[in-house]
Amino acid sequence: MKTVFEPSRETKVCREADVVVVGGGPGGISAAISAARSGASTVLIERYGHLGGMATGGLVNIIPNLSDIYGRRHIAGLCQEIIDRMQTRDAIHATKKEEWGRGGKALVGRYSGAGLNHFYVRKNSITGEEVVLYTVLVDPEVLKDELNRMIEEAGIKLYLHSWGTQAIMESNSVKGVIFESKSGRQAVLGKVVIDSTGDGDIFESAGVEYVNKIDPRRRSSHLAFCFWITSANYKKEDEFKRTAPEKYAELMNELAKQGGFTMHFRGLLKDQDGVIWFHPHIACSSQTDVEEMTRVDVESRRRALITWEFLKKYVPGYEKSFIMLTAPQLGTTGGRRIIGEYMLTAKDMDSDEPFEDTIAVFASNDRGELSLKHPRMFIPYRSLVPRQIEGLLVACRGFSSDDEVNDHFNLIPHCICFGQAAGTAAAMAVNAGISPRKVNVQELRGNLIKQGAILPEAVGVRE
Repeated sequence: MKTVFEPSRETKVCREADVVVVGGGPGGISAAISAARSGASTVLIERYGHLGGMATGGLVNIIPNLSDIYGRRHIAGLCQEIIDRMQTRDAIHATKKEEWGRGGKALVGRYSGAGLNHFYVRKNSITGEEVVLYTVLVDPEVLKDELNRMIEEAGIKLYLHSWGTQAIMESNSVKGVIFESKSGRQAVLGKVVIDSTGDGDIFESAGVEYVNKIDPRRRSSHLAFCFWITSANYKKEDEFKRTAPEKYAELMNELAKQGGFTMHFRGLLKDQDGVIWFHPHIACSSQTDVEEMTRVDVESRRRALITWEFLKKYVPGYEKSFIMLTAPQLGTTGGRRIIGEYMLTAKDMDSDEPFEDTIAVFASNDRGELSLKHPRMFIPYRSLVPRQIEGLLVACRGFSSDDEVNDHFNLIPHCICFGQAAGTAAAMAVNAGISPRKVNVQELRGNLIKQGAILPEAVGVRE
């Protein structure tokens, strides 16, 4: 392969701050807000023209698994604050508290009828009953604006349309970030940098040890291309499925043969009757290879049109439909993960003992019988701290974990929790003049609890 030599150059420093966050997705916005609210001057760098990442631009507007199968909520804090703010704008659909962990034909049918079982419904194998989880759907356009408001209220310096590309290193310490934009190549210096890119763009450039092996059978090995069809008539489609189930199945089989997508959800947001959501996952060899990303984007767009044209022509209810929106960014579900001070592995999902440095507790809902025995997953602060490299934290799906753990716990609410912990810890490190790895974890836990995080009061000594 040919190479070229780039001349050395000076890069303008456009800003200096206590904390620099790269990536404005769920982890990044929560990291930046938590750092700023904790007293740190904060910069947030985001490559798109909006915040929210997969929750907005990726059209994965679902915040799932906030409670376990038994109806106990495990995630609150900044995640719940975002939900509450969106609730005041009438821009969410959420299960009610009295519904968490409950069943019943009417309740479960509300979500199964919309094709949303995977996000809302689980089977409690002890009782044999299907029950509903605490899950929230958000309007992505309203969420973009609400996150802007939260960033502004916190006094964060925001750079949109800016792609963080490289860590600025001094020996083994990260001292800032290079980013590219229409304004050219610029630098932001910071005392602590938080990588919330999802794909580890910054920690990879800093020389952090990482793994990226993912079993190709896992959800997290795929890319996703989400799109919405609108002006569908639910009643006509349901009547067709009821009166001609064999014909409907035959059509779906033919659609699949032609390369279209058959699985879809019905939007439950207010005033979105007639909106159909498609979240297809596409097998790929790498989620960070530009050629693979290009292939998936082009192929998926073609298949989306095949889907819509087929439905419009053959399925009652779609006669006046059209594609209203395709996601401006591909859905990335897994990738590079740091080797941190502690690496979470599958065995940690079977432990009921918290870590001494537990900074988040997640509901474990997707492992069948094992989820009934071990309904909670504990996350240690050390899984956000890379080995050897100083001045850097991770607040995204790149947390230190094997691919099995990551597959279960790298969703939107999880990343918000990572961000809240990392942002708070970064501000504490700056205030104390220490490395983030030396932050007092009990003080960190106390600060998170004050912020509304749900953490175990008594922690174990699991190391």
